[in-house]
Amino acid sequence: MEIIDTHTHLYLEDFQVDIEDVLDRGKAEGVTRFYLPNVDSSSIDDLLKLEEKHPDCVAMMGLHPCSVKENVANELKLVEEWLRKRPFAAVGEIGLDYYWDKTFVAEQKEAFRKQINWAQELNLPIVIHSRDSMQDCIDIVKENQNGTLRGIFHCFGGTVDEAKQIMDLGFLMGIGGVLTYKKSGLAEVLTSIPLEYLVLETDAPYLTPVPFRGKRNEPSYLKYVVNKIAEAMNIPVEEIAAQTTSNAQKLFGS
Repeated sequence: MEIIDTHTHLYLEDFQVDIEDVLDRGKAEGVTRFYLPNVDSSSIDDLLKLEEKHPDCVAMMGLHPCSVKENVANELKLVEEWLRKRPFAAVGEIGLDYYWDKTFVAEQKEAFRKQINWAQELNLPIVIHSRDSMQDCIDIVKENQNGTLRGIFHCFGGTVDEAKQIMDLGFLMGIGGVLTYKKSGLAEVLTSIPLEYLVLETDAPYLTPVPFRGKRNEPSYLKYVVNKIAEAMNIPVEEIAAQTTSNAQKLFGS
């Protein structure tokens, strides 16, 4: 069974001690590719070093909305320089986050739009962070959708209506450990979403699925997400794996 982790931060300090073991455990569970979203200037070196050492780890480049602060112009300049310097799988992770701090919402929106424009110019998908900001993210994608914009709403946990808007835009939804949480309500929403619009993700080291909730997340735990999707949608595990892998390969072109 081949599966793809479309969103994992394996370059973070949380994995410095045992990254080889983490990757081996993931591969033993069928995870063949690990897509790495960038956070900001502080994460680029570790991100690229991991990609260089492990060809199945694939880098994205972008500025995370939580890193949009007073120095946003410098951060964006660096992102643009890297995007024009070498190939990346996607522009990400980008978007809006109203959960932690709303001080820089206007700057977040401007940074989001700017990075969307670069993605369109370079014909790259985007990977969207939309915490407590789903409708605003959808609206910004909608205003920029010219038929070429594509990507993933990472860590989808929205409503059926939001899912429909995302599908109407031609975007995919990343499903991870949140699905296994009793109060998430995501299992019910999934019954209204065709499998063609879903990809798998861990967001490791965050959002660890049950039965490991509270511990560090890692790609080998994706099987618990696959099993929960299969249960929620009443579709065989093998079909979930095959279709989500195909969706990811089609989006990222590999």
